[in-house]
Amino acid sequence: MSWHEERRRNLAAEAEQQRLDRKADYELRRQSRRDAAEFEREQKRRAREEKRRARDARRKDRKARRAERARTWTPEWLYGRSTYTIVAASAAASLPAQFMHFGHISPLLLTIPVALEGAAWATFAGVAYADEKRLHPGVRSGLRGLSLLFASFAAWINWLYGKSLAPTIGEGEATVVAAALAAVTMLGPLLFEVRQWVRTLSASSRDPKQRAADKARARHAQQRAKMFKAVAKRQRQILLAAPFGRVDAEEAWRQAWADIEGAQPGVTATVVGSRIAAEKAVSAAVAQSGVTPESAAVELLLAEMFPAFPGDDGPPGGSRKKAPQGGQPGGGGRGVRTRERDASEEATTLGGKGKRANQSAAETEPERPLDPADIARVRTLAEALGGADKLSARKVREAIGCRTDYAIRLRDRVQADAASR
Repeated sequence: MSWHEERRRNLAAEAEQQRLDRKADYELRRQSRRDAAEFEREQKRRAREEKRRARDARRKDRKARRAERARTWTPEWLYGRSTYTIVAASAAASLPAQFMHFGHISPLLLTIPVALEGAAWATFAGVAYADEKRLHPGVRSGLRGLSLLFASFAAWINWLYGKSLAPTIGEGEATVVAAALAAVTMLGPLLFEVRQWVRTLSASSRDPKQRAADKARARHAQQRAKMFKAVAKRQRQILLAAPFGRVDAEEAWRQAWADIEGAQPGVTATVVGSRIAAEKAVSAAVAQSGVTPESAAVELLLAEMFPAFPGDDGPPGGSRKKAPQGGQPGGGGRGVRTRERDASEEATTLGGKGKRANQSAAETEPERPLDPADIARVRTLAEALGGADKLSARKVREAIGCRTDYAIRLRDRVQADAASR
């Protein structure tokens, strides 16, 4: 390789390197300008965001101040501010006249109006404090009397000063000025006293519903203590034995009832005995009627779900007939299935298919009188079911084991006897 060729290659490599350096420098400057522009945009965006947040904060602050003013401008606030304003105006109107009255006599007496007005308003402040702390009524009445005495004395001085102006402005004008000064002197204390009365009454007033609930609760507690004296005495013992406020009154009553009666509130030994006797009576009635307790419970449930109506003869599509006992047609008692009953059921089934059922011989028999024993059993069944109105022909038929017409007559007789009582 010649020297010239090596020289050319070196020059070409240097030129290429310079080109690459210039390109890199250009890319670096362009990236710098791009970063600067991006930074400037970010700064502007942050400044706009900060301005927006400040604007939103000012807006929220204005809304909060408006809401606070709206909450502040309540009737109570307005009444209190207006009263204080009139009180200040009353003091400002009465003091100059007293200064002029005593100053005309001697400059040394100028402290009397300050002491007099100060004593009046100090006692009025004492009235407010006594009302707030709910002190004895005698203390509050005494403070009110002192404050009104001081205010009346100040009003009398202003009256004298107004009347002393008669030689200058005339008798009539002097009387008007004296009356106005006396009235404005008493106006502030009287309005302040009225405000105290209103505040005391409003503090003691309660919601009418709450008052009614409190009265009902007190009446309930009084009646309960009167009816259950021993339990109430035990409750007081529990409450007094425990630290104050530690035991709830109702919890103490439950504990007292358990200690005295040995059961939950409302349950006593007499109640338990009556319940057991009633359950035995129901069991005896159910056993006498021939109905098992399970079937009686099912009957009661069905009676509640499907009330019986007059003429209820059981499910449609025919009746189930049972043969009477002792050879008595339609009589009481449970019997075995007979050929006549099978024929009746077969006739009913055929009738349901469109064929006319043959009239059995038993249906053509003459109506016989009701058996007193059957009537008694139906009455027992009615008592077990909860009343004669719960009876139905189906229930009577299943209990007695008789025909439907006989069951209907028994049911009607028992219901008629129950209605006539």
